[in-house]
Amino acid sequence: MAFIVTFILGVALGIGFHYWNQYRFKRQLAQILTASSDTADLITSLPSSSLVRREMAYLTQKCQALEEELQTWQTVLEGAPIGYLQVDAENQLLWCNQQARKLLKIDRWQPGQLRLLLELVRSYELDQLIEQTRSTQKPQGQEWVYYPTYYAAKGELSEREQLQLSSEKSIAIEAFTYPLPQGRVGVFLENRQPFVELSRSRDRAFSDLTHELRTPLTSISLVAEALQKRLQNPERRWVEQMLKETNRLINLVQEWLDLSQLQEAPDRHLSYQSVELRELIFAAWQSLTPLARQKEITLTYCASEPFYLQADRSRLTQVFLNLFDNSIKYSPPQSEIRVEVEAISEPETSEILISIVDSGSGFSESDLPFIFDRLYRGDPSRARYPIPTQAIETFPTRHGSGLGLAIAQQIIKAHGGSISAQNHPETGGAWLQLRLPTHQSKDI
Repeated sequence: MAFIVTFILGVALGIGFHYWNQYRFKRQLAQILTASSDTADLITSLPSSSLVRREMAYLTQKCQALEEELQTWQTVLEGAPIGYLQVDAENQLLWCNQQARKLLKIDRWQPGQLRLLLELVRSYELDQLIEQTRSTQKPQGQEWVYYPTYYAAKGELSEREQLQLSSEKSIAIEAFTYPLPQGRVGVFLENRQPFVELSRSRDRAFSDLTHELRTPLTSISLVAEALQKRLQNPERRWVEQMLKETNRLINLVQEWLDLSQLQEAPDRHLSYQSVELRELIFAAWQSLTPLARQKEITLTYCASEPFYLQADRSRLTQVFLNLFDNSIKYSPPQSEIRVEVEAISEPETSEILISIVDSGSGFSESDLPFIFDRLYRGDPSRARYPIPTQAIETFPTRHGSGLGLAIAQQIIKAHGGSISAQNHPETGGAWLQLRLPTHQSKDI
């Protein structure tokens, strides 16, 4: 009798253990099979093998849908008017569309291959942009001139094909990069060369026009000067006004021609000499002292030591004349214009940083990206501090040509430096920063 009881208890215990294992297995299976939304409802009514087969079928279907969606996006990108490429964490090219292959001259890659981008495209700027995006995990953007490099085995290209490839020009490219999972980086490429050529064509046409205008304007000015001596008022005042406007147009023509010459060949129009910066700045300010005196504006120069640099004295004077003229124009009465100078020492370079800060109303945020463009005039509301009546009577109202900052930028660039503009956080006025090398390299 005891044996039967023991047997029955053993069977019951075995059955209970079996059902407990089944319950635990179903629970684990429910946690694993989560692709389909209704798996939890069927976990108790279907066998485990059926659940696994159902889940595999669902995953296969979903994988096929994702592959079709991926193929759709690749088709869209393949026909896009902008280039796109993607690299992995080791900078191997995973995929690129037709426009990217055309822009970067990628002719040794096929879809499905894994090749180092450096083997296909020799561009330091692109490599640095990708690395910067990967390290910061933030989108980046940059524009540069790309010089294609062609690779071909000996005898692979005919003599005519080699000549055709070598005659192709450089391309202005703008790239936007985006960080992707697992260290990958996506790069969008835009061909900016048509815009560059259009801009050059426009500037060339305008320069030709201004050159042709200079002779008749000079003739008109000479005639107006002759009439001015022979006429009486009110006719004489009309001629004086005409002479004034004619001279303004002559100055505008000359400024445009100077700007065009600096852009085309900056090294031909610069004469370098040793310049002491403080003396040059105060010499430029001295020329504008009558205007500053009318508004009781003072100049404050801050520097820890004398600074010398190799530069074209007359051109740099022109830069400070333009910048000081703008600062005086937009500064309130009885204010100061502050010039701060400091040395910047970097490996293999020695530069000077010059900050010009006024107390005016500053630049409009919408104007900041364009203030160095030719003929661009900012928001007139910036001139909220009018010149006193006495100053207006002494000096005629000045109308900017829209070329002053553009000329200043070109002169600074010709010296191998840079200029930037923003609003000062303390004064709220314009804050212009100039970086100039102390010595000129032979390449400039």
